[in-house]
Amino acid sequence: MKIPVNCTNLLIWAIAQAKRSIKFLSSLIALIYMGKKHIFIYLILIGFLLTTSIPLTFAQDTKPDFLEGPGLRNSLDLGNFAEAVDRIEKDWEEEFQAYFKEDFAVRSKTVDEISKTLARLALQTKKKPALIYVIPRADQLELLLITPDRPPFRHSVLAAKRDTLIAVVQEFISEITNLRKINTTSYLNAAQQLYQWIIAPLELNLQLQKIDTLLFCVGGGLRTLPLPALHDGQRFLTEKYSLARIPAFKFTDSNYADIRKSQVLAMGASDFSNFSQQQPLPAVPLELKTISQTWPTQSFLNKDFTVVNLQSERLRQRFAIIHLATHAEFKPGTPNNSYIQFWDTQLKLNQIRALGWNNPPVELLVLSACRTGLGDKTVELGFAGLAVEAGVKSALASIWYVSDAGTLALMTEFYQQLKTAPIKAEALRQAQIAMIQGKVRLENGALQSSRGSIPLPPDLVEIGNQNLSHPYYWAAFSIIGSPW
Repeated sequence: MKIPVNCTNLLIWAIAQAKRSIKFLSSLIALIYMGKKHIFIYLILIGFLLTTSIPLTFAQDTKPDFLEGPGLRNSLDLGNFAEAVDRIEKDWEEEFQAYFKEDFAVRSKTVDEISKTLARLALQTKKKPALIYVIPRADQLELLLITPDRPPFRHSVLAAKRDTLIAVVQEFISEITNLRKINTTSYLNAAQQLYQWIIAPLELNLQLQKIDTLLFCVGGGLRTLPLPALHDGQRFLTEKYSLARIPAFKFTDSNYADIRKSQVLAMGASDFSNFSQQQPLPAVPLELKTISQTWPTQSFLNKDFTVVNLQSERLRQRFAIIHLATHAEFKPGTPNNSYIQFWDTQLKLNQIRALGWNNPPVELLVLSACRTGLGDKTVELGFAGLAVEAGVKSALASIWYVSDAGTLALMTEFYQQLKTAPIKAEALRQAQIAMIQGKVRLENGALQSSRGSIPLPPDLVEIGNQNLSHPYYWAAFSIIGSPW
């Protein structure tokens, strides 16, 4: 790297290096006080820098990205996938721990252990899973596939350089979430390109092994990618596979539990009188009502939707499912910027773990009205790490805020499918397929779904008939953590 030649750049560069040398800092202070007219000072400073062991690079506040170093590539090129997976998992574990400022203290699992775990779950659930590591690098995309009782498979996508890949991801999300294009298929070019890069190279292996459930463990820039809407030219990815996203396999609870007869604690608010900046959610009362009609449910609405009531109910009775029909914001910065909105307070992301939802364990946390600051690394970490930080086995949340009607439609169908689906991710898949096929829609003042016709409240009747097949309405929703 060249040393900056003008005075301003030299000072900026010197400041970056000052963190690494007290001697250099002294030189810098002297330089500032003596002024620009003493040009010989600059020459002395440059000579000092060239003869010291301080590397001529800008100081970095974060550790070097191991993904760009030779270690990972050598491991992959030599077929040492055990070492590669260990490196990936440790690096991403450190990322999440640094963001949440917690030591999750989870034991790493070897490639062989992961493969055997997937094989066990295939037998228990009758759904055959695979784990896909998606590793964006400056010069290529690395894919690493782990399946039950088979050797790992690696594929490098040279065309998908990080900058190129992230640009297509941003275009994809922008097209899906553009409400002016809700009646178009403007997202398809990006959806198909991403499919060709991320899924197509692995497809033959997936088909030969009859894989039907995919766990995605992905790197920065991809953690809020709407995976269900990737498209092969004929079908969406969610029409072919059940999907879940995980921060690392070591964080994933691999114990299977049948929740089809579980108790639900359903809470939410339709308006937020104490928080006027929050948009009303007029469909929430109906959302909670439809859940209670098909599941054994304890419900709390509006002023009764408090953290105190949530905790007291948890102490009184074991609820495997907690459903919160409210705003949840994933914002840039530290975890205390992100929150779940209750009637009387905002529960910060860094406060959730203290609620003890891991004891007794919550199988599923549902946040039905999320909003994320797309394109920000810290937002990605908060969203992808939600289940781990909350201490729950799985979470269902949305990448962007979906319309009130769209959320009601998906949640109604999801809970209907959850009564019979073998795993949570399959229930979400079936709900998304029902929306894609137009089986779930708004028509003649009612929500049409597999449950039949459900009359809508006046605020939603005003919307009129609405087709909900566009990915905007269903692709935002993801299972985070265990798909089982």
